[in-house]
Amino acid sequence: MSENGTQTVRTDDGVRLAYRAWGAETGVPVVLLHCLGEDGEDWRGPLISALAGAHPVYALDLRGHGESDWPGSYALADFVADLRGFLDALGVERAVLVGHSFGSVVAYLFAQEHPGRVERLVLEETGALRPPARPRQLPEAPPGTPLFDWEVTVQWTRQRNAPDPAWWERLSAITAPTLLVGGGNGSHLPQEDLASMAERIPDARVLTIDGAGHLVHEARPMEFTRAVVDFLTEA
Repeated sequence: MSENGTQTVRTDDGVRLAYRAWGAETGVPVVLLHCLGEDGEDWRGPLISALAGAHPVYALDLRGHGESDWPGSYALADFVADLRGFLDALGVERAVLVGHSFGSVVAYLFAQEHPGRVERLVLEETGALRPPARPRQLPEAPPGTPLFDWEVTVQWTRQRNAPDPAWWERLSAITAPTLLVGGGNGSHLPQEDLASMAERIPDARVLTIDGAGHLVHEARPMEFTRAVVDFLTEA
């Protein structure tokens, strides 16, 4: 499996996005979208090795993270536009999207807005964007040099406190077969939310890897990899 190192593209909005690429030159591309506070390096492991034989695989640094630009604007619409710009820059018309936590939200919002561009959708420990029972407090930045732009966390919290109702209502607009992977009783996320989301997405199912917690692909890498590969190769 060869890696082409960290590369960059620039979107039409002028945002520079860093990514890593592996794998075949043919096949449906797979784009990996990391969680809040991480970057594309978070995906290194058996999943990339398993996918790279049959797919081009791209691990993107989302804006405000890693080696991508930190522009200060972090509306969810910005992340969705970046993903569209990234695919356009690479000449990718349709892709498999695999997202973890915050990255899974970007993935499913993109799939709502651009259903024809998503071949399949894997949502690891995703969240349902509905108004919380109590508003979340805005987090304070930790001391020291940040590894990502803390403003992402602040703006994400504000959006979670006042979500656009369309983000929930338009789950039914997703046309791609969708696998929602939960970490079971070790996760801090309400696992019933995954079932509620799957009921709204027309072709969706839930797989629970119990005890894996929120970091399923790290805690149980082989089980997660097998689940994704089986999902992508099924008839």
